Amino acid sequence: MSSLPPQPPPRSEPEPESESESPLSRIRIGSAPDSWGVWFPDDPRQVPWQRFLDEVSDAGYEWIELGPYGYLPTDPAVLREETARRGLAVSAGTVFTGLHRGPEVWESTWEHVADIAALTRAMGAEHLVVIPAFWRDDKTGAVLEDSTLTPTQWRSLTAQTERLAHEVRERFGLRIVVHPHADTHIDTEENVTRFLDATDASLVSLCLDTGHYAYCGGDSVELVETYGERIGYLHLKQVDPLVLAGVRAEQVPFGPAVARGVMCEPPSGVPALEPVLAAAQRLGVDLFAIVEQDMYPCPPDKPLPIARRTRAFLRSCGA
Repeated sequence: MSSLPPQPPPRSEPEPESESESPLSRIRIGSAPDSWGVWFPDDPRQVPWQRFLDEVSDAGYEWIELGPYGYLPTDPAVLREETARRGLAVSAGTVFTGLHRGPEVWESTWEHVADIAALTRAMGAEHLVVIPAFWRDDKTGAVLEDSTLTPTQWRSLTAQTERLAHEVRERFGLRIVVHPHADTHIDTEENVTRFLDATDASLVSLCLDTGHYAYCGGDSVELVETYGERIGYLHLKQVDPLVLAGVRAEQVPFGPAVARGVMCEPPSGVPALEPVLAAAQRLGVDLFAIVEQDMYPCPPDKPLPIARRTRAFLRSCGA
């Protein structure tokens, strides 16, 4: 690149709330293709991208994520026109990485990341959501590798995540937010805190997905209160505790668990989102909170009514 893009402003220090502020004045609500059953760039069981943009705007959202790269147009001029005419803006892009596999995967990882980071920056966003590699396939449930990392793999994961954060910041002016996710190596409270304790807070923040963290046994409020300075982004999601109990008992992989309905419409599941949002508000910094209800695959007419009801629920919470 001939020149560096402008850097995003530094994260603001916590400020006291004024009495006139709304209860969740620092929280910016959005949605994502995931809430329309979109997991892949191209899949006949997914709604066309034009329908997603139409419906997410109709449901009352102003912010969206890019979703899987290639689902939405990758030409920034086209995507800017399509989002702007619907009153939408982009909060983040998403990348999938396997950085625990060592330095030998760096070049292929960067090739994948650079295209997505460039589009994310071109759309005016400042965050890149980084999802670790799945140890079993999210579509078929096939086991791909051991579910537990070796000490060497942990060192590779943390060191290369810091490298990725540095390169993405320097070259694109973006901040990475690492997303703990079911069926990855950053999933449970133990693994999430191990990852946070081993990475540089000035480089690596967390995208706390309330549904995935609950799915893996974590307490989102406790994580926000304990590692507040590391929370850079939120995904709002709930799990159905009854379905989850069956999933755990039968050791069902994440993809088939979603098909069973383990991720459910708020406010019918856990965790309760009001305490999570209140804890995030108390951090005193601006945060995106993007609704993601995993529904792949789903009937094309199912997402919009849920999205409308979820947006109304979040408004009732003050967001």
